[in-house]
Amino acid sequence: MKIRLLFLIFCLSLFASNVFSQSNSSNQKWWKEAVVYQIYPRSFKDSDGDGVGDLKGIISKLDYIKSLGVDVVWLNPIYSSPNDDNGYDISDYRNIMKEFGTMEDFDALLKGMHERGIKFVMDVVVNHSSDEHEWFKQSRSSRTNPYRNYYHWWPAEKGEPPYRFSQFDVHRNAWKYDSLTNAYYLHYFSIKQPDLNWENPQVRKEVFDMMNFWAKKGVDGFRLDAFQFACKDTTWPVFPKEDYPKDFIKYHAMVEPIHSYLKEMYDNVFSKYDVMSVAEGAGRNFQDAHDLVDADRNELNLAYAFDPIDARWSKDYSMLQMKKIFSKWDSVFENKGWLSIFLANHDNARLVSRFGNDDPQYREVSSKMLTTFLLTMRGTPFYYNGDELGMTNIRFNKIEDYKDIAALNGYKYAQSINGDTGNYITFLKENGRDNGRTPYQWNANVNAGFSNGNPWLSVNRNYKTINVEAEEKNANSCLNYFRKAIQLRKQNNVLVYGKYELIDKDNSKVYAYTRELNDKKLLIVLNFTKENTSFATTLDISHSKILLSNYSNASKNKELKPYEAVVYELH
Repeated sequence: MKIRLLFLIFCLSLFASNVFSQSNSSNQKWWKEAVVYQIYPRSFKDSDGDGVGDLKGIISKLDYIKSLGVDVVWLNPIYSSPNDDNGYDISDYRNIMKEFGTMEDFDALLKGMHERGIKFVMDVVVNHSSDEHEWFKQSRSSRTNPYRNYYHWWPAEKGEPPYRFSQFDVHRNAWKYDSLTNAYYLHYFSIKQPDLNWENPQVRKEVFDMMNFWAKKGVDGFRLDAFQFACKDTTWPVFPKEDYPKDFIKYHAMVEPIHSYLKEMYDNVFSKYDVMSVAEGAGRNFQDAHDLVDADRNELNLAYAFDPIDARWSKDYSMLQMKKIFSKWDSVFENKGWLSIFLANHDNARLVSRFGNDDPQYREVSSKMLTTFLLTMRGTPFYYNGDELGMTNIRFNKIEDYKDIAALNGYKYAQSINGDTGNYITFLKENGRDNGRTPYQWNANVNAGFSNGNPWLSVNRNYKTINVEAEEKNANSCLNYFRKAIQLRKQNNVLVYGKYELIDKDNSKVYAYTRELNDKKLLIVLNFTKENTSFATTLDISHSKILLSNYSNASKNKELKPYEAVVYELH
């Protein structure tokens, strides 16, 4: 009897172990464990001397990308486009922009990535198209055209439509009058980016067919640009002036039936392939974010929230605020759902210039500290090209040097209201999108090795010291530190799935937290200031092992040097 009881206990424990293992493994996804490397193709590498980066240029650097240790490459749009907004205005979703190359080049790029074990994510821009897309050409040709309902139109005989805010329009007005049919069309972004009408089932079918076209080619994922704005309340209510447009997210984002459309997208596209699906933006609140990404919703895999980026714009920004934001998001998604971790991309200033310190004395060490943060938090890290070198803001002095439509139209808007254009230029120096779009710095040769022609956007003057060739030779460079940090993440599953707990939460200079999984516990300590400081913890670090540090002489005495980052393995 005793033997049978012991055998029963053994079987039950084995069953429980198997159930736990299966449950645990069902939570483990390749896109949770991946490090995503974002490439801005226009600025990465020019192969033909026209001053614009292209697909063949990226192909020539695939071995370099592989050497970084990243798992996924996300490219900004490479479709046919007149380039009003650098490719985010698409005129043909099934062709490649001529400046970037051909479909044969794309096929070669995808094949080269897959041969190196790198997955590829497409940027899908379907909140709007270009006004040069055939759909819109047809739509604007007459009110009875079959494509008329592909976009949002307001007949002028009804008077002016209810005001809607546009982020890129010179007048901040999202309605553009078109005399051809005596009507207004809607554009949440530039006047050359008319918004698609997602209420039209034919539009949805067109989009799903297009996504399947790329998925069948072997694309490994889709990033949905601005999709939280795709649905509109077509009763066109008048929004209250007191908080619109300053809080336009509240009115523009996550309008129903957006979730129904995402479920349609899942059924028609995502469910058929092992692809990664990412939403730009996480909605208006935590519930929106969960509704987007919780696995049982059958919508998307992950979203990235803009709260940390938005907070940095605030005059009241502080380290305590940043810690509170990241910790809150982590706690809300601790048991369900998944998010990304990022601090920079093509729409923002350079990582080290915004969140670190790009003064030559501190640039390298603060860049490494930020890399440590991004690669030790829970969530899928998204890392923008050039940040692994510690590239910095270019800080143009004249509006004529800028190429970004948001910057140019913002300047015109400031002029139109007799605003302080000098202050606007000062703002752009720190926050303008072109700061993150300057050509990639490969070497100290002319144009930083990006192109032997005239670059589409000026190269940062510091390219002779901040470049790949120089950093490859330096074992302690930002580039080689990035590689070490990625390897640390790959070797320690605790940094992917481990529990996150904030340490010394009231410390205004240090961001410290633990990551814990099973019997492994790591302590990450980050000094976000240029001052010597210290942190407090009851954890015993005297017998810990230092796994990573951006100083060669890291200590275990709880004292930190400027921008010091240390990863301790606790025993």
